[in-house]
Amino acid sequence: MVKMNKPDENDKPAEGEASQTETTKAEAGEGTPAAEAGPAETAGRDLEAALAETKDQLLRTLADMENLRARSAREQEQARKFAIADFARAVLTVADNLHRAVGSAPDPESVADEPTKRLIEGVALTERELAAVLERHHIQKIDPVGEKFSHDLHQAMFEVETAEHPPGTVVEVLQIGYRLHDRLLRPAMVSVAKAGVGGEGCAPPRVDTQA
Repeated sequence: MVKMNKPDENDKPAEGEASQTETTKAEAGEGTPAAEAGPAETAGRDLEAALAETKDQLLRTLADMENLRARSAREQEQARKFAIADFARAVLTVADNLHRAVGSAPDPESVADEPTKRLIEGVALTERELAAVLERHHIQKIDPVGEKFSHDLHQAMFEVETAEHPPGTVVEVLQIGYRLHDRLLRPAMVSVAKAGVGGEGCAPPRVDTQA
């Protein structure tokens, strides 16, 4: 029988020498956690950067979508409010004709002929009804007699020398203007007061000389 000798615990490898077991571990790559931590740490940083970039892109996309939604809502609201603008401009000529007819007709109470009286009253009633319909659809009159001239709402046809009104005041409305909500459909055609001879001067309004 062969007798196995136990290794002596005191038998240590010489200084500078590695035991066979340590050499095997070293060759197998064991015992070197630092070498494995480098690529893993780099991969983790790359993953975090990719996640941050994706999150940023997602937030930007959400913001763009919200801006698009708000812009679309505004455009839809504007389209709804002013969809009747062209139709309203066409109806204004009807309102003008009715207004002229009522203005030139005599007072119904002074008319003895009953059919003529009813006709005058009917035209006046039609004008009032049309005005009410326009109001319900947010089409408002611009009838600025006595108001300060506004380049945004009025169109000056000529100036009138007068001491009864301050310079720049609308003296007469030749044609009523209209606006739809806050958008001008047609400016009011007006005459504007200016200072008489020796009166105080003022900056004259723009006068349409080609009308």
